[in-house]
Amino acid sequence: MFLLYLCLLQVLTGAQHEPGYCSFYEDCGLNPAVEGALIPPRVPCKDYRKAVNVTGDHYELFKSVCPMLAHGEGKTLACCSFRQLTALQSSLTLSKAVLIRCPSCADNFAHIHCATTCSPNQSQILKITKTANITQPAGMVKEAVVGYEAYVSTSFSDASFRSCKNVRIPATGGYAIATMCGRYGATLCTPQRWLDFQGDSSNGLAPLDINFKLLPDGQTAGLPPGAVLFAGTALNCNETTPTGGEACSCQDCEQSCPAVPQPPPLPEPFMIGRLDGVLVICIIVFSCIFLLLICYVILEYTIRYQKSKGARKDVTCSDKASLATQEFLGSLFQTWGTIMARYPLIVLPVCLVVVLAFAVGIKDIELTTDPVQLWSAPQSRAMREKAFHDANFDPFYRTNQLILTAPDRPSHYYDSLLFGEQNFSGIISKDLIIELLELQQKIQAIEFWSDELNRTASLKDVCYAPLNPDNPSLTDCAVNSLPQYFQNSMDNLNAQVNMTELGVTKEVDWRDHFIYCVNSPLSFKDITALGMSCMADYGGPVFPFLAVGGYENEEYTTAEALILTFSLNNYARTDVKFKVAEEWERGFLEIVQEYQKNPNTNFTFAYMAERSLEDEINRTTAEDIPIFMISYAVIFLYIAVALGEYSSCKRILVDSKFLVGLGGILVVGCSVMASMGFYAWIGIPSSLVILQVVPFLVLAVGADNIFIFVLEYQRDMRRTGEKREEHIGRVLGNVAPSMLLCSLSESVCFFLGALSTMPAVKSFALYAALAVLMDFILQMTAFVALLSLDARRQDANRCEIACCVTVKTPHPSEPNQGVLLPLMKKYYAPALLNPVSRMVVFLATFCACVFLLFHVKVGLNQELAMPSDSYMLDYFAYLYKYFEVGVPTYFITTKGFNFTSEEGINAVCSSVGCDQFSFTQKLRYATEYPERSYLAIPASSWVDDYIDWLNPGSKCCRIYTAGPNKGEFCPANETGLFMCTKKCMSIPQNGVLRPSVEEFNRFLPDFLSNRPDLQCPKGGLGAYDKAVVRDKETGEIIASRFMAYHTPLVNSQEFTAALEKARELAHNITMTMRNVTGTSQDFEVFPYTVTYVYYEQYLTIVNEGLFNIGVCLLPTFVVCCILLGMDFRSGFLNLLTIVMITVDTVGVMTLWGIDFNAVSLINLVTAVGISVEFVSHLTRSFALSIRPTKVERAKEATANMGSAVFAGVAMTNLPGIVVLALAKAQLIQIFFFRLNLVITLLGMAHGLIFLPVLLSFFGMLTDKEEGGIRHVRTRVPSTKEEKKT
Repeated sequence: MFLLYLCLLQVLTGAQHEPGYCSFYEDCGLNPAVEGALIPPRVPCKDYRKAVNVTGDHYELFKSVCPMLAHGEGKTLACCSFRQLTALQSSLTLSKAVLIRCPSCADNFAHIHCATTCSPNQSQILKITKTANITQPAGMVKEAVVGYEAYVSTSFSDASFRSCKNVRIPATGGYAIATMCGRYGATLCTPQRWLDFQGDSSNGLAPLDINFKLLPDGQTAGLPPGAVLFAGTALNCNETTPTGGEACSCQDCEQSCPAVPQPPPLPEPFMIGRLDGVLVICIIVFSCIFLLLICYVILEYTIRYQKSKGARKDVTCSDKASLATQEFLGSLFQTWGTIMARYPLIVLPVCLVVVLAFAVGIKDIELTTDPVQLWSAPQSRAMREKAFHDANFDPFYRTNQLILTAPDRPSHYYDSLLFGEQNFSGIISKDLIIELLELQQKIQAIEFWSDELNRTASLKDVCYAPLNPDNPSLTDCAVNSLPQYFQNSMDNLNAQVNMTELGVTKEVDWRDHFIYCVNSPLSFKDITALGMSCMADYGGPVFPFLAVGGYENEEYTTAEALILTFSLNNYARTDVKFKVAEEWERGFLEIVQEYQKNPNTNFTFAYMAERSLEDEINRTTAEDIPIFMISYAVIFLYIAVALGEYSSCKRILVDSKFLVGLGGILVVGCSVMASMGFYAWIGIPSSLVILQVVPFLVLAVGADNIFIFVLEYQRDMRRTGEKREEHIGRVLGNVAPSMLLCSLSESVCFFLGALSTMPAVKSFALYAALAVLMDFILQMTAFVALLSLDARRQDANRCEIACCVTVKTPHPSEPNQGVLLPLMKKYYAPALLNPVSRMVVFLATFCACVFLLFHVKVGLNQELAMPSDSYMLDYFAYLYKYFEVGVPTYFITTKGFNFTSEEGINAVCSSVGCDQFSFTQKLRYATEYPERSYLAIPASSWVDDYIDWLNPGSKCCRIYTAGPNKGEFCPANETGLFMCTKKCMSIPQNGVLRPSVEEFNRFLPDFLSNRPDLQCPKGGLGAYDKAVVRDKETGEIIASRFMAYHTPLVNSQEFTAALEKARELAHNITMTMRNVTGTSQDFEVFPYTVTYVYYEQYLTIVNEGLFNIGVCLLPTFVVCCILLGMDFRSGFLNLLTIVMITVDTVGVMTLWGIDFNAVSLINLVTAVGISVEFVSHLTRSFALSIRPTKVERAKEATANMGSAVFAGVAMTNLPGIVVLALAKAQLIQIFFFRLNLVITLLGMAHGLIFLPVLLSFFGMLTDKEEGGIRHVRTRVPSTKEEKKT
């Protein structure tokens, strides 16, 4: 009787746990406890019964859905009906869409649910915990199971989890497990959390609640009597499945990865012992040079002493050649100067006509402002790649972004029912999110009249709408922000509801939804009672790094910044919509700037629009024009004052040279205008750099020549019977060869500099070369004529401004030597050239700068292009501080690769059956070393997603079998019964799905136009529709791209290194893919992102700089040697000094934080030209001196020519340079103020200190008394009659 009672009790309670028995069976309808489900939540009926023997169609379906439990028809017992299997198949299909690329993972995942749903021993591995009554269509009420507890061994659950945790979603580069672990995401996901999400009916996917209890094998504690742990065989991800599925690829399974060699270690810094190797070498070189110098001095004095006892040396051939050259040039320029001075009123108009003829071309001048055209050569690799990308793909979309912070807001803790205690930063607060939403909606509502469209335009006319590009509405526009987790709905943000979890009831609100969404951004429904989607209103996911910033270790609630991004389509400048986009951005900036000024704003933020860079550069250019005008005015004032003689107060207005100074400035201006006009005529564009640098350069050169000419005229007394015109001609004959030497050296230098491949450097060199040449020609003509007119006025004792007023005080009979000449002759030159000071001058500095030269940084940070008060500087600072991901980069394939063949697919993809070193696999390997490759996220692969999309295990690719579209592609969201029963492809026998060429070409357009959704997340619209370009006639893929992400890059050095590494990787991939059968040998894979075209120059700029400076230095040596009569020693010393100035300039750049870049290179080329002015005049003066010793000749050259160089170059440049310190543009402050100040100071120091010392040691020493050289070099005949006598 007792046993009968026990049996009856067991039947009534359903508490039996016996092998061969079911706990539930048959489909009982929809779960009444689940609301807002994403798929029908069908639940089974409670039914304790023996397992059923499945046969016929039931078995075939069973074998298809749960092959791991099938043992043959008639031999297989199961606890699931045909209807249950259909519901299970539908549920598993959703998961297979993202897991099918790893068959063993998909098999293990199905195994778990097949075991709890269909296992013949179902009653042993689970316990029903919750039931509900459901009324059947026939009116009968049945008890349905809506919750149960499943017992699973940890060995099975852990192995299953391991097989799935690394499966990728190619479209995002993330992990599939992140979408299947709810609030924990991929990082915090564990086997328990993974299974808990599968059994949580609140996620919209699970039809009922399942509490998975994971226990170690063999443990019985906590199990009901008779219950056992399910301990099925879980496949490792590198194992094949029983149904023939191949092992997972390395991309999805670490165990499948081949042994990839570690990257070679970074090269160690060059060290000698514990010291920097370059520093040690520089010290050794300095010591050797110093010792050699001492030996040379001793040897020289010994030889000189011996020679003093012997006969004098005859005049050398070099001296005779030098004499002949100087006599010829002197005579030529004397005659020329006399003619120019004699007919000034003819010369000046002729010069004006010539200048105007050249300058009229300025009306057609083309000013290049696009940085791409300025710094990247048209035929450079980056420009070719950009042209290929722009010809085949849409340009990078235009970014308009705000990064907002609230630094004064305190953080707070929130005790979440589901997620526990969470720390929320001050900015993650409801009122600030609402304020951000209001700002976002205000920006979205921007409307304006567009002349280009002839109607009112708005955001939808220009926005990037990835899922509805043809006819977007406002909600289709891609706007990424935190409010998008709430679909920009205030109702969703304010939603609150009570929720019970584990017997605890609490209110859940926006914070719970936010925590869930940042960890599972691809979810269509959260697990809270709110039941809201995480997808943005435009249909795409908002990844957390696009919504918040300034967090660590994926602790998103502690983020310090909110990010709001509006993405617009980019258009060619010739497209009418380009101006529409710019106008929308103007409205965006106006709203943001107005919002920033609002005192009630609770945010501190930075912002930018796509147009901001160009706007700010143009603004600072306009604002800094007055600074340049003041700089030139200061220089003019100095020249006007410094050229005067000022012999007495009464003659100030007579002896002043205000008009001469003005004429000199006009000559410089006319030469620049003529150069610009000529090149505008022939179609060579100019740039802002040319407008800023060339006048400064020509002014430095021109002012130096003016000072040398005028000061020589003032110091030279007119000879008896000599006319004014003859006097001017004679003076010009003395100084013009020196002026010719410098101007010709500089002009040839710049013309050779035009060999540069960098457009900005090339155009600058051309403009500068012609301007310097024109300046010399105008000085030899117009300025000589102008000086003649001024001398006529001065001889008549007329005032300069009031020409009718005369002064009775006569001109002094003695020549005016000014202030500088006596000081330098009496004090400076003797002090400089005494035996002690000239032993170690500059050698240490040069060696130190050689050391520093190896440490100069290469690059130009983009924020330096902005003015010091630009809002863009705040934006860059916020970007580097708060943004957690780098710029996207595309790996682009060109024509010539067969993607349709099986070998071609395997060489590209990264899923099952793909080559272990395929295209996308190599990109994945690179992301394992982000500090070396600068790649953070593997590339999205349309090939992989296309294969997954074709897989019959998902609903993505089906064919209509009925209706008007019969035989055509049927999307997964087609709900008609029996409308789409045929799959695009059948299950492959070897487990590796590969379409035939015909299938590949047939279904590819359907894949690319298929909008992704819950039923088919692999659809290509939005992610890949613009990533594949096919030939319209043949269907051949002529271009495609695979998008990856760089690590955050914060300076130009990192951007350059990222480009270099990306190219190395792309080249390696190219070489591998060319080995695929049928691949063209000109097929190529190359990386491309919008920044590469700017930073490519830094890969070669060092070699480019050495070449440009080298070709500029060559003519300074050659011209100097020729014009000094083949005086090679003087030419070499001249060259050596200019080299030292250039090297020392680069060394000081290192100390002053001036990076080496294209702007620096232009200034260094300019430095060579200015150095010629500092050096060549003095070298020639030394070479022509007739003093008996080298020291005396150096003293004479320093006093006579050094004073003119100091007054003409140094003192002309310095006042104007100092004024540039007031400029707002950082580029001007750094590369024009700092660098030009360094160039001028170093040029002055080397020209007036080092060069005299160098010449006193190594200059040519000959006896100038011999052969009449003294006589010839002291005077050039002033007239033909004098010459005859």
